[in-house]
Amino acid sequence: MNPLENRLIAPAVAAVLILLSSSLHSRTWTSADGVKTFEGELQSYDAASGKVSVILPNHKRITFKQEKLSADDIAWLEKNGNRPAGKATEVKELPDELPDPDGKEADMSKPVQVYILLGQSNMIGFGKPSKLQGIAAKKYPYLVDDADEWTVRRDVRNVFVMCSGNSPAKDHKNEWMTISGNIGPEIGIGHHVGHVTDAPVLILKSCIGNRSLGWDLLPPGSKPYEHGGKTQPGYRGTPDDPGGDTGGDMSKGWYAGCQYDGDVAAAKKALDNLDDYYPGAKDYEVAGFFWWQGDKDMRNAAHFEKYEENLIQLIKSLRKDFDAPGARFVTASLGQTQKGSKGGDGKILDAMEAVAKSDDPELEDKVAFVYTHPLSKGGSSSGHYGGNPETYMNVGEAMGKAMVELLQQNR
Repeated sequence: MNPLENRLIAPAVAAVLILLSSSLHSRTWTSADGVKTFEGELQSYDAASGKVSVILPNHKRITFKQEKLSADDIAWLEKNGNRPAGKATEVKELPDELPDPDGKEADMSKPVQVYILLGQSNMIGFGKPSKLQGIAAKKYPYLVDDADEWTVRRDVRNVFVMCSGNSPAKDHKNEWMTISGNIGPEIGIGHHVGHVTDAPVLILKSCIGNRSLGWDLLPPGSKPYEHGGKTQPGYRGTPDDPGGDTGGDMSKGWYAGCQYDGDVAAAKKALDNLDDYYPGAKDYEVAGFFWWQGDKDMRNAAHFEKYEENLIQLIKSLRKDFDAPGARFVTASLGQTQKGSKGGDGKILDAMEAVAKSDDPELEDKVAFVYTHPLSKGGSSSGHYGGNPETYMNVGEAMGKAMVELLQQNR
């Protein structure tokens, strides 16, 4: 056997052992010159940029351009690389009614499936648990056990981090999925995606109230534009210098996208310290995003008229920032807004629905929209729906189901 055969076959033999002991989704990759090989599991592949991310057996993630790989590997990527995040996990069917959690821990040999929740104060959640206690057994039976105590999912972590602008974030919640304190849509979301996923699930909420997509949460890549005779800032611009770039420096004041930078950084910090938020976890992949927002934008024509464009840019930016090109995205309208509304809230609803119906290959069958007016129990987004927990549960359940439908496509 010549040295080249040795270099190619030895890693392949090792790969068999790794496959048997760890992941059935690993494969052997070969360099463009055919000299080097390595073992790893594909995490993501962006055909447009040619960027490939692979998880090594030691759980380290590496990212590189596809031209570093052999022609056979590139052909394999073109055929198999566009599967959605979560490809290494099975997504089960949802039953008509969720059962109580079985109390079992997740299979920690699989990457944690991360769902990132973003938006404003209603994504944070103002649903009162005291009002939920009396109705849970009838309306949301999976939330309580036979003793009328709150159930606990030990396969889903519930994490909430918050910052103002891009200042350091603080942990507000880090626990197994259960009812403790005010609730938002994360409860309904977590129970539904947790039930269908045969891997650990992390619900990671990173948001704060009173933020607009058109200013505070403006995503990277957004350009300055004219509205009403005034130039609106692009990403990291300011009212005084709309086309400028603060570089993320808050020392001179707030800038466009300041909260986007902060929310993304806070979520990334949690993921960089994964074991602190999901004990025993060594690896993760961002499977999806949830977005419930619009109360501030609906009051500013410069923002709500640009909402569709900004939302598309948000989706693309988040996927890029979290190295998750196939991640699914679920949006939800404001609860008080009815279809056909001509106000700013209606414009935002229309924008969300249009993005979900887009035939853009990056969006089609990858984005879902939830119309929440029929789910709301009164009040408005500005008044946090009167703290009614049913609104937050109903919206969370609907968003969770929408995500499950997206994940089940192309399986």
